[in-house]
Parts: sequence; C-alpha cells; structure tokens
Amino acid sequence: MARRRKGNPVHGWVNFDKPYGMTSTQAVGKVRWLYQAQKAGHAGTLDPLASGILPIALGDATKTVPFLVESKKVYDCEIKWGERTTTLDAEGDVVATSDVRPNRAQIEAALPQFIGEILQTPPVYSAIKIDGQRAYDLARAGETPEMKPRPVRIDDIEVLDVGKDMAILRIFCGKGTYIRSLARDLAFALGTEGSVANLRRISVGPFALEGENDCAFSLDALEELVHKGGALDALLAVSTALDDIPALAVTDDEAFDLKLGRAILVHPSAFAELRTAFRPRQIGDLDASRYVLAECEGVEIALCDARAGHLRPKRVFNL
Repeated sequence: MARRRKGNPVHGWVNFDKPYGMTSTQAVGKVRWLYQAQKAGHAGTLDPLASGILPIALGDATKTVPFLVESKKVYDCEIKWGERTTTLDAEGDVVATSDVRPNRAQIEAALPQFIGEILQTPPVYSAIKIDGQRAYDLARAGETPEMKPRPVRIDDIEVLDVGKDMAILRIFCGKGTYIRSLARDLAFALGTEGSVANLRRISVGPFALEGENDCAFSLDALEELVHKGGALDALLAVSTALDDIPALAVTDDEAFDLKLGRAILVHPSAFAELRTAFRPRQIGDLDASRYVLAECEGVEIALCDARAGHLRPKRVFNL
C-alpha cells in the first residue's frame, strides 16, 4: 500500500514578493508551510540580497516549473560605482575601488554591447555546480573556482536614474543572466568598478508585481490571508505558467484516456488551428514546440505533444 503523502493536496501558483534577506529555499519552505502543501518548488532562484517576484508552485503546478524557468525576466538594479566586492553586491568585502563616475551619456553609450546574445562569466559566489559542489561553497572555503563564460540573452536595458555614485537600470533578459555580472562588466566598460547595491525582480513571465495576475503577495500579506482563512485567494491556476501554450478542450472520455497515458485523436480542423499557435520552444533538452494543454471543463488535464493528428500526454495533472 502506498504511503500517504503528508500535507494538503493544494495545486497552483503563488505570485510571491520575496523580501530582502530571505533565500529562495526559505521562501518556498515558508509558503509551503503556510499552505500545508504536499509539494512545492520555485521558478528561478533570487539572491538573498534581492527582492521581488519569486513564483512558487504548489502541488501539480511543480510540473510546469520548467516552462516558467524559460520565461523572460525584468529587473530593476541599482549599481554603486567605485567599488567592486567579492560577491559583486552589498554582502561582500570591497576588493577594488575607482574614482571614475560615469554620467548618463557615457552609460547609455556603453549599453548596446551588452544587449543581445552575449557571453557572460557568472559570479564566483553563485549556485553553479563545479565538480558537484556549489561555486559559493568553494569560494567561502577559500578556493577560487574557475567560472567559464556562458551565453545569455539580454533584450534591452533602460536607464531609469543616474546619481553621483549610482545608476538605476531596468534590465529585460532571459534565463541564466546574472545581474551582478552585468554590473561588474558594465563598470569595467566604463573604466570604473561597480557592484549591485539594490536588486528587485519585477516580473517573471506572466508573474509581475502588478498586472493581469493581480498584485504579488508579500509575506505579511500572505500570512494575513492564511490567518483569515483566505489562503486560496492568493492561489493562481496551474496553467498560469503556460500562458503562451495553446489549449484544447477535450471531452470527459478523452480526459479519461489522457489520464491513463493514452493518446487521443484530434479532429483535423482543430489540429490545423493548433498548428498555427506552434512556435520553437526548447525546455532544457526537451523539444516542446508542439505542446498543447488539454483541458476539460476548465480543469487542466495534461500537457501533450501534438503529432500526426494525435495528442500524446507528457505531463498528466491530478487536480
């Protein structure tokens, strides 16, 4: 007999506004505890000294995390000029200084070289694994791990404000982009030193501080909701992370087959309409270009691969 999983069968997403000083793991643990959920996870690690959007998946929403990890992100970053620290943010010790202070025109002139597909060297203090160990663990142990450049994509950078010793930028980027590395590299390009003084993530895919999915919930607001018995008011649908994947309504019998792992036949006209929504999509090593969300009476049934007029279930939801 299978062991009963501890916790409640809660399924959905929490648009969480992570506070400064909390790790992403701590945030997931806290939200999971508030909901007494059986399972929880997050989409995209946010540094402890950063705040803002950390989408947290509960229950079967964790099956959609890989799709949200691929989503575009937007950050507001304050860079402090004249100092570079070991961690490239306010937590580390100062290791280099400069008297150079760039103005707005100089900053804007330097930005184009950081837009598009670029190679970026991650910070030594990062969660990247090197020979099975986290880079930040090696750095804290006194070692200097070799960080290899990796390709990232930055779609745009806007200058929001410039002061004597600082600049605030809004950065639109893809997965794997390190804003601390961008601050370091931009400072070098401007002939100075720099570190992140403040970082706030304002959106991850469809999740934003304010937007279509309502406002994000702070820890205090979430705790108050739970105290009042309204925790489910902060829960978004499992399909929220799949907002750009085409959906297809299926019958009860078709839903039954999909839940058993069986492929179903799609009417040629419906399949032709689905094809117009397909676009290149790579989720890790998985080609998800032809993925479709099957729904029955508004309930998510399965993520399916559409091939040769059939839907073949790849991730089945038990909602």
